[in-house]
Parts: sequence; structure tokens; C-alpha cells
Amino acid sequence: MRMLIAVTLATGLYSAPLQAQDFTNRTISLVVGFAPGGGTDVVARKIASFYPKYLPGSPSIVVRNVPGGGGVIAANFFVQQVKPDGLTILVGSSTTADPQFYRQPQAVFDPSQFGIIGGVGMGGSAMVISREAEARLMDKSAPPAVIGVTGGLPRSGMQAAAWGIEFLGWNARWVLGYRGTNDLIYALERGEVAMTSTGNMYHVERLLGSGRFRILTQTGSYTNEQFGPRPEFGDAGLITEMLRGKIKEEVASQAFTYWSTLTALDKWLALPPGAATEIRDVYRAGFNKLVVDPEFVEQSKSVSEAFEPMSAGDIEKLVITLRNTPPQAITYIGSMLRRQGLTVD
Repeated sequence: MRMLIAVTLATGLYSAPLQAQDFTNRTISLVVGFAPGGGTDVVARKIASFYPKYLPGSPSIVVRNVPGGGGVIAANFFVQQVKPDGLTILVGSSTTADPQFYRQPQAVFDPSQFGIIGGVGMGGSAMVISREAEARLMDKSAPPAVIGVTGGLPRSGMQAAAWGIEFLGWNARWVLGYRGTNDLIYALERGEVAMTSTGNMYHVERLLGSGRFRILTQTGSYTNEQFGPRPEFGDAGLITEMLRGKIKEEVASQAFTYWSTLTALDKWLALPPGAATEIRDVYRAGFNKLVVDPEFVEQSKSVSEAFEPMSAGDIEKLVITLRNTPPQAITYIGSMLRRQGLTVD
């Protein structure tokens, strides 16, 4: 799959000539809506290190952190104060494109109006279950399988279990409050919980290597406008396929589309609204070369072994799908989690 993606990007989805923009002796600001040291910031700094040699004129790129509001402050700054001259780009996250955030009164941006350049995904997550508990998952007369969760609510990938409980009849219940992924994995190995979700291959391989666990399902990655399995997760089925035809109610189906789209979207680059198409296409052409640079790929995999380039077309599709999500679909997920015993504000 990685080879196919690399070839697709390297062959050039966009054919605008590089001479359309010259960045010689210019400095480009790379705006990050989160504090230094976080996942989005780390990805931004990797990009800033390698991107210049693939832009005409080899400009300098400086990372500018504008934290606050889950990325809202940076995105507001991006559309209100940044000139669309090609000298400022934004590194967004799934939060930046989530209508639940940018439909708030304090947000003044619409990501679907940005000039999308491209992005990177992290391959999705796996729902791992103990073999001892798997039989109980479909037996309502048995004790429910316990799903372990870090923090106070299941994160996006973890919510695959919520859909399984709601529409596949999984006999499971939630236990919240684990301090971190390592604590959760230890709890799984001790038998304190029966299942959890992670995208960390070290943890997955450790669990599978014991012979006591297997991958129940995976969220998958998004390429060429469709979900596909992460090869490292073997033959584990996609949650999107397991639920196909199971969700009958329209608002529930819209909610599932919203959730699965968010799981597919991770880090992405964009120009502000109004940037010239010629400038956007120069950035896209450079990005397509960047993400197949062997050194960049190797260093990116030190951040996440599931590093996957995503084309501008795929990012645009995901952002527009999120934009078109009706409010009742977003609130449906909270209602579903409450039905399963979770406290959702």
C-alpha cells in the first residue's frame, strides 16, 4: 500500500509549473495551532526541515506556534490576519477540521475554504481483545468484556467499540481513567480489562506475541477516497465494513460517517482562503516530492511507524465531508455514549 501511495504522489497529481512562484530569499511561516513538543508541532518541524528544497528558490521555513482553543486561535489568525501571498501556511489537525469546534461562536474560519496542500495520516488504530473474553463479546448472558480507556472519555479510535456495542450487539462495558497508554496495556496484560484500542505497533506486537490477544477490528487508513486496512494489522477487518448495512437510521449513518472521517484525518497543510491557484499548485507539487524523500520518510517513521502521505484530493474530500455533517449527527455520538453509561457534556 505504501509503495502504491508513494507512486501516486510522486507521479504528480497536480501539474502546475514550478516557475509559477519563486521563493528565493523569502521566509515562509508555518503556523501551528498547538504548543511546542506536541504531535502536530513535531510533524510541522519535520516538514519545515525538508520542505524548502522542494519549493522553487529554497526558502527558509520558520515554525510559528499559536496555541489555544484546540487550534481555533491559530485558524482564526490564519484567516483574519494572514495575507494570501503564499508566505504563510497552516498545519492543521483533525480538530481544526472538526465542525464541532469551528461552528462555535468564537471560530471564524471554514477549513473547506483553505487551499489544501496535502497531509499525512497515521494508519488508524486496532481494537485488541483478549481471546478469553472474545466469546463473551457476543453472549449477553455472560459478564461483559471490559473496555479500558485513558482519561475521562474514549478517544476517537477507541469509539469503534461504541459502534460495535450499538450496532453489532457487543456485550461490553467501559472503564475509564487510565493515566496513559502504557498503564492501559499493563491492565490488559493483567486481565484487568479485556480490550482496548491503540495505533502503536510496539504495543500491538507485544500483545499479539503473547498469543493471548488478537485484533478484533481496525479503523484503517484513507487513500484514493476510500478506507483500506493497515497492512501491519494483518487480516483484521475494517470497522466500516463490519458495520456496512447495519446502521439503518439516517442520522446514525451520518454520525458514523462523521466519526470515521475524523479517524482518517490527522495532520494537513493549507494556504489561507484567497491564495492563488498557481501558488497552491506549486506547494502541492513540492509536497508530493517531499513525502517520498527517503530521509524525510525515515525520520517521520521515528515519530510514527504508521506514517502515510495523503494527497490534497483525499484531504479535501475529508474536510468537505466533515463540513457537510449536520449538527444532529454530531450530537448523536454523545447520546450514544450516554446510553452506554458514559458521562458526556
